[in-house]
Amino acid sequence: MRLGLRLFFAFFLINGLAAFFVLQVFMVEVKPSVRKVTEDTLVETAYALAALASADMAGGQFQPGKSSAFSQQLSHYTDKPIQAWIWDSRKTHLDLRVTVTDAQGKVLFDSQGRDEGADYSRWRDVYLTLRGEYGARTTRAIKDDESSSVMYVSAPIWVNGQIAGVLTTSKPSRSVQKIIDSAERKILRGGLLFVLISAGVGCAVTWWFVVHVRRLRNYAQHVQAPTLHESAHPEQAPPPLAVPAMPGELGELAQAMDNMRKRLEGRDYIEGYVRALTHELKSPVAAIRGAAELLLEDLPAEDRQMFAQQVMDQSLRLQNLIDQLLQLSRLEQRQQLDASHSCSLMQCAQQATDALRSQAAQRQITLQLHGVDSTGPWERGLVELAISNLLQNALDFAPSGSSIDIALKPHGITIRDQGPGVPDALLSRLGERFFTTARPNGERSGTGLGLSIVTRIMHLHGGSMRICNMAPGLAVTLDFSSPSQKMA
Repeated sequence: MRLGLRLFFAFFLINGLAAFFVLQVFMVEVKPSVRKVTEDTLVETAYALAALASADMAGGQFQPGKSSAFSQQLSHYTDKPIQAWIWDSRKTHLDLRVTVTDAQGKVLFDSQGRDEGADYSRWRDVYLTLRGEYGARTTRAIKDDESSSVMYVSAPIWVNGQIAGVLTTSKPSRSVQKIIDSAERKILRGGLLFVLISAGVGCAVTWWFVVHVRRLRNYAQHVQAPTLHESAHPEQAPPPLAVPAMPGELGELAQAMDNMRKRLEGRDYIEGYVRALTHELKSPVAAIRGAAELLLEDLPAEDRQMFAQQVMDQSLRLQNLIDQLLQLSRLEQRQQLDASHSCSLMQCAQQATDALRSQAAQRQITLQLHGVDSTGPWERGLVELAISNLLQNALDFAPSGSSIDIALKPHGITIRDQGPGVPDALLSRLGERFFTTARPNGERSGTGLGLSIVTRIMHLHGGSMRICNMAPGLAVTLDFSSPSQKMA
């Protein structure tokens, strides 16, 4: 399961459980809370009415079949219609019932006229009140129907410091059930809304977190790809990815990953150079050492001259290797060109051709320069260096008496020799540092850095280098066109 789904389900589960327990507590507490408030109101009402009824009780006006001032007023309190809005509930009738019993528990007055003369002495509320205790009870009118329950609260009627009777107020539970039902519906709606909002917040938080984690993952995967220093063809390597901007610890993690990338990239770059350079230095150093050991002996003049020449040749090879390494190192450290002046491709090719014409003449190789000139924001010295390296490679492989064709085209140049070419399986490796192929004479005199330098120069110019076999020969094309020019 993906990280995003795990986070979402975990978030939703936590919030769902929290909502369930909170709703459960609210639902359990609604009914008792409403009944507590109702009982509190009944207590205050009962004691207030008991105080009003004490005068009639003292005067003996509470008699079965006889009306007192108190009973006359309460007997008709339900006759008048009412229209009352209690918050969002509408009340159209009065449900309060008032009964008065004497000191023996006999009903002297009933506001609903139902139980006058009945014996209430055994009812818990009346019994406890007559004993001077708090009397209250809840009784169901129908045994198995909780909605038929009625709440009773009694208060003593005092006459001359003695309990002369009990006044009881009662209210059916159904009168407050509407309030309970309304509260429960609101709580359920609120709970459902809370769950939906929690789900929305969970989706948003999960999406935000997953997006940032994926950005970190993409950045880490990009770091794993070959860098410009490591790639054989830098123009094919992706550009360095900017450090993703993230808040808090994620931002610190991204910055730490970037610092680690820089350190690892530098270490890999140095290690790769050291390994390759060590490999390349082994052959000339071994040749120089062997020739030097032989020169210490007493040799004929011809042999001494041969070994001395070998030392010179290998020293020149080392010098050439060091010079090209320095060139490549400087190029790999550069991030932009000095394109303050316009550069002519024809002039660069002519300069490189003139520099190598004498070497070509020694091998009876003809350099043919032709085509259409073009100019652009290129760095002249680097363009000349790239063309010179390609010409030097062509001279190394071209047979004696052949020609090297240098064709100019708009924003490009193609150099083709008449040599044996390169096996198709090795074409993709051309441009790797220290990778060389055998010359026609069977030697590997090259450093394997010439095409690497050309590749880096083309990358700095935003161009490309293409190599293909022509049978006979090899053709190398440098394309200096910008991406917009290529699309056009």
